Amino acid sequence: MIELYETQRAMRNMRRAAMQRGVIAILDVGSSKIACLVLRFDGNDRALDSDGIGSLAGQSGFRVIGAATTRSRGVKFGEVDSMGETERAIRTAVQAAQKMAQIRVDHVIACFSGADPRSYGLAGKVELEGTTVSEQDIARVLSSCDVPDFGEGREVLHAQPVNFALDHRSGLADPRGQIGQELATDMHMLTVDALAIQNLVQCIKRCDLELAGLASSAYVSGISSLVEDEQELGAACIDLGGGATGVSIFMKKHMIYADTVRMGGDHVTSDISMGLQVPMATAERIKTFYGGVVATGMDDREMIEIGGDTGDWHHDRRTVSRAELIGIMRPRVEEILEEVRVRLDAAGFEYLPSQQIVLTGGASQIPGLDGIASKILGQQVRLGRPLRVHGLPQAATGPGFASAVGLCLFAAHPQDEWWDFEIPVDRLPARSFQRAVKWFRDNW
Repeated sequence: MIELYETQRAMRNMRRAAMQRGVIAILDVGSSKIACLVLRFDGNDRALDSDGIGSLAGQSGFRVIGAATTRSRGVKFGEVDSMGETERAIRTAVQAAQKMAQIRVDHVIACFSGADPRSYGLAGKVELEGTTVSEQDIARVLSSCDVPDFGEGREVLHAQPVNFALDHRSGLADPRGQIGQELATDMHMLTVDALAIQNLVQCIKRCDLELAGLASSAYVSGISSLVEDEQELGAACIDLGGGATGVSIFMKKHMIYADTVRMGGDHVTSDISMGLQVPMATAERIKTFYGGVVATGMDDREMIEIGGDTGDWHHDRRTVSRAELIGIMRPRVEEILEEVRVRLDAAGFEYLPSQQIVLTGGASQIPGLDGIASKILGQQVRLGRPLRVHGLPQAATGPGFASAVGLCLFAAHPQDEWWDFEIPVDRLPARSFQRAVKWFRDNW
């Protein structure tokens, strides 16, 4: 626990140093693509303000000066599967983005979607030493939280205070400087599989890059795809990627739950490939141009030429009706959404005052998906695109770039994490735990 705490602090310091130099790279390590954005910070605004709790709204501190994507290799279910292949893919994306930016980048902040995330809700309480809340009091209340025994082989990825209460006033974002006697906090902690993290860290090191931060894709997708009201009142972001689907729930501008479904758009492509007996590349093309999940009377008559180059004339000249294609795609899409529903139920999503659901990620572009999602997940479903950021090329503004754009915002305005405060190392907590869901009922 102590070693991990020190690692996260070291990454935070590295991020500060990189931002003072003015450039940093963003790396979204996905199962279907690896995206790299190079950011330049102009040094003013709040881009260097690392202690503004929840200061994610503004984004004028940076602009994108380089962007590149490459087909992902060696990543499965959002985790590194083959070190050599992933390393080559990361190098390709980073070099292309550096070339466009005409600048060399040494520091990267990365996000990933797998690693079996688990959410916990922690609570802590202390008596104030003075009359006003100091930085030291925040450190003390965070160290008083009951931390779960989350088992061997797990690491803490995020640990954020999401709510403070001073005496009887709850819902405070930042109590520093306020007067009171007793300070309490709720903290959201996200743990992930340590091996998956170590493999990614190792892979980035092998690319001669310094890691200045790590984030969960589910978290950063929510930052970029949910509008401010949704983050405040409560909403879920469903990031439909290639190999995994991220689920995150936000409330009061903080993530309070995250999970991953180990299925995504690539599984739909794979079903088409097997169902039509065509290569994956052909299946991906058919899915992109003709795919859908809701059949109409017209689709029986709309024939799709499958094409191919096996040399067997009859095999290569086959056609399939769009209705048949939808028949292959729909069951898998429904399965993914049913799994998402299970995760939302486990999190107690129905206890939130607002039940807005936002779909994003590359696979969210399947026509008709929002209709099916509103049947399976609940009524208020919309398709989300990431917020606009300065300098982002048009090709990188679609839902497939939700996590990359969110990671830019995370880099520029990180929310306070546990390791941003001077907590005495001997006081690092290690006690009982409760699931994240308990707060919804108790506090909000």
